[in-house]
Amino acid sequence: MGMILEKLPGLTKGLPGGELVLTTADYLIDLGRRQSMWPMTFGLACCAIEMMASYASRLDFDRMGVIPRASPRQADVMIVAGTVCKKMADPILEIYHQMPEPRFVISMGSCANCGGPYYDSYSVVKGVDRIVPVDVYIAGCPPRPEALQYAVIKLQEKIKRMSLAKEGLATPQMEKGSRPFGA
Repeated sequence: MGMILEKLPGLTKGLPGGELVLTTADYLIDLGRRQSMWPMTFGLACCAIEMMASYASRLDFDRMGVIPRASPRQADVMIVAGTVCKKMADPILEIYHQMPEPRFVISMGSCANCGGPYYDSYSVVKGVDRIVPVDVYIAGCPPRPEALQYAVIKLQEKIKRMSLAKEGLATPQMEKGSRPFGA
């Protein structure tokens, strides 16, 4: 039995009646998570225009299985695009916790990554990773729509390396966020 499980997923040929696909439930669930990502579009500033452009007919983000959702309860990816002010820190964290697990975060643009040109401002968070754990960073001011698509491909590769059997649920540290807000 162990030898069969090592070869999964696989396709067997030569069976009477056609072909048979053998796989594990872990592989099918990861395939579904990876190929149908539903982002919670969280546009805060000018990067949101580039995020919207990636859904336009020229780039057609929907063909990759990335369909934007307006409700955090239906989304599994949060795309934070733009300047994060300190007043928005609590709503971002609240929306992050409303998303079902496993949940992922893409930080889009210099402002979301590290504060951008507003780094010295008293009201700007020095990166969204101080509020929620970030999986993929996109550089640029503002980044092109193609960069967002590349980031989604990188996130799909990260999800492909994940396993339900190994990952389990979130740890308490992941549940709180990446690090304290005041740090």
